[in-house]
Amino acid sequence: MSGINGLPLPPPQPTNSNFSLIFVLQREKLTGGPGYLDWMRNLRITLRNDNHAYVLDDSIPEIDENLSDEEKTAHRKHIDDSNKVLCIMISAMSSDLQKTFENIWAYEMNLQLAEMFQQKARKEQFDIVKTLTSCKLKEGGLVCSLVQ
Repeated sequence: MSGINGLPLPPPQPTNSNFSLIFVLQREKLTGGPGYLDWMRNLRITLRNDNHAYVLDDSIPEIDENLSDEEKTAHRKHIDDSNKVLCIMISAMSSDLQKTFENIWAYEMNLQLAEMFQQKARKEQFDIVKTLTSCKLKEGGLVCSLVQ
């Protein structure tokens, strides 16, 4: 098989795993609700390791025909990174959520997931902390009974 201008294609180079911490996300898939905050924290850790976390917070900018070559390269990189992150996010979700999010970019998915789950998850965390802080040891009581 020949490449450009009849020249042979270079031999394939060994690839390094771009998402070396993906095992963190494989432990538990996002199914919704209470696990969302933990899942998002693990996702950000995984993406930060490979310098891809920015795609969760920055939308893909509109392309302008007057862009410089550097700007076009940066735009293409953002699209490529967003696609990689999208695949990682989708693979770490339940099949129901996968169907919901399979055709949108990572940034938009992040916004929709936050809207769906973040408020509920924060309220559940608040209720747990509130319950724990309301527990008081009675004078002369045993600590072990409070812990239980």
